[in-house]
Amino acid sequence: MSTSTSGSWLSDERSEAAAERILDAAAELFVVRGVASTGMADVAKAAGCSRATLYRYFDNRRALHRAFVHREARRLGDRVAAAVAPITDPRERVTEAVLLAVRQVRSAPTLAAWFGLGDAGLASELASTSEVIEVVGTAFLADIWHADDVEVSRRARWSVRAIVSLLTVPGVDDADERAMVEQFLVPVLLPPP
Repeated sequence: MSTSTSGSWLSDERSEAAAERILDAAAELFVVRGVASTGMADVAKAAGCSRATLYRYFDNRRALHRAFVHREARRLGDRVAAAVAPITDPRERVTEAVLLAVRQVRSAPTLAAWFGLGDAGLASELASTSEVIEVVGTAFLADIWHADDVEVSRRARWSVRAIVSLLTVPGVDDADERAMVEQFLVPVLLPPP
């Protein structure tokens, strides 16, 4: 292996580690201060870097928010997909996937912070980005719809909207949320019989 190849590999690895450290620091601040109230200077200080360094990784606060949400969506999508993979009944699989995503967001302070008063609008806006939809929605819809990418994408967008809705305006209790998902969401997400 040449020195230049080795050097760029180390640089890429360090760059990724630095970005992760910044995102981890931001996550802690989101819980304590709220997402909308956390500024770039706060994140730089918490990450132990200068603002100039922070801006090398994230052009602005929106870019930081987007990177954080995309990272967490990938993690959430992986966990949900793994948990529902053994479920063979499509209705049950979709129901469990949606409810599991909601429970996991609520139980993780760094994710739940995005759905508090004043921050839910940011979450809603970022939830509509393609990567979040692709990761969360298609995690449990792709093999139900098989080859129709347009239908998977459309239904993935709808499932993410439903998840965000349940996070911002919860049902009365778990049973109420399950009933709403089974009655109003699952029939729309599944292919016609």
